[in-house]
Amino acid sequence: MEKTSKIYVAGHRGMVGSAIVRELERQGYTNIITRTHAQLDLCRQQAVEDFFAAELPEYVFLAAAKVGGIIANQSALADFMYDNMIMEMNVIHAAWQNNCKKLLFLGSSCIYPRLAPQPMKESCLLTSELEKTNEAYALAKISGLKYCEYLNRQYGTDYISVMPTNLYGPNDNYHLEHSHVLPALIRRFHEAKESGVDTVTCWGDGSPLREFLYVDDLANLCVFLMNNYSGNETVNAGSGKELTIKALTELVAKVVGYKGHIEWDTTRPNGTPRKLLDVSKAKALGWTYRTELEDGIRMAYDDFLNNPMRAER
Repeated sequence: MEKTSKIYVAGHRGMVGSAIVRELERQGYTNIITRTHAQLDLCRQQAVEDFFAAELPEYVFLAAAKVGGIIANQSALADFMYDNMIMEMNVIHAAWQNNCKKLLFLGSSCIYPRLAPQPMKESCLLTSELEKTNEAYALAKISGLKYCEYLNRQYGTDYISVMPTNLYGPNDNYHLEHSHVLPALIRRFHEAKESGVDTVTCWGDGSPLREFLYVDDLANLCVFLMNNYSGNETVNAGSGKELTIKALTELVAKVVGYKGHIEWDTTRPNGTPRKLLDVSKAKALGWTYRTELEDGIRMAYDDFLNNPMRAER
């Protein structure tokens, strides 16, 4: 990409999209196009086609998505599948119709099988069944990355896909029912500390292993890949490190300053037992993560404290 290239970031108000905009600006890119949902509903095909025909972006970062934690995914399976599939298909197709030079599609590590060999290589995609609690979202994301692959094969496009691990950082969603585990823990421990609650109860038994990546590190990788990678196989984005949910919970409590007791509700689901990405491909290309987990959680907590409306999302 040239510094003056016309770059469209879809989903620029979300955690990932806003991080990509920050990274592009940090690196000196000056022609970044964005649209709010009110200005452009990506689920409306004609609106998306009209936008691309008028703006003709040269590069596209497709970070727009309907996202949420276990409760949100389980309670709105049809919505998660439809909204994500329609959004991504509209944007990718319109990019192809209007001769976009390159597109980067953001997926999720949930595309990989529930019991995939660990750490999960890019090649394990579609080798066995998915985790049921987020299957609808995973199927939509798999469709998006496969559509990119098929356009490359049939029409010679240069569309790439990135599969990030669990993300966190500025502009996260801290809603107690619709957020992911790390931001939900930040809010719960903060509110427990503020109200003097002696005990916080967490879901499951704390045994699942999870990997986390600070969202600005992902954004750095996305810009790096847009400039340095072409290929049909997706690229994993992660730290290559994991810890148990129990250890994560204790770390968040430490950062927030919660001194009470932590209990576990084993009647609640654990989710996938382990989700560690093999990040050797990104490393071989010359990229590695920068932000250690405790440092990242401190920055995320600072964002939470300075953006109180995040809790209402």
